[in-house]
Order: sequence, then C-alpha cells, then structure tokens
Amino acid sequence: MGRPEVQAFYGALAGQRANKGVFITTSNYTTQAIEFAKSVEKIVLVDGSKLVELMIDYEIGISSKTVKIPKIDSDYFDEDSV
Repeated sequence: MGRPEVQAFYGALAGQRANKGVFITTSNYTTQAIEFAKSVEKIVLVDGSKLVELMIDYEIGISSKTVKIPKIDSDYFDEDSV
C-alpha cells in the first residue's frame, strides 16, 4: 500500500473533521506511506502482520486448540531407584 492511498485517506479524514483514523490492509505499507502517516500523526496503519497479531490476541476469526506434549519422567526409568 503506497503513500497516495494513505494520503487520500488523510484527505477523507480531514473532510469529515475526524481526529484519528485507522487504515487496515492485509498487505504491507511502503516506506513513503509509513513516513507520511508518522508526519501527520492522525493515522494508525495496520498491516497484514499486525492484523494477524491482533486477531490472535483478541481471538477474532480464529479457533485455538490445546496441545498436550508428553515428557518422559526420567526418575521412573532410573535403575538406581529399583
């Protein structure tokens, strides 16, 4: 996602007199887009990686499963204790 899209979003925010906006993409942002968003301080950018992180943290659109990992009790097999 490039600077022109983020800049257009900023313009839309200004047109609505919004204080802040969140721009979400499943892709990545270019360096220029990130620099622009930092310079105006009204836009929070969420890229694909951050989106997945938020989905996992808040358990949105995912399902989780507990996995049991067995561990051998070495004391049970210790020959000195028999």
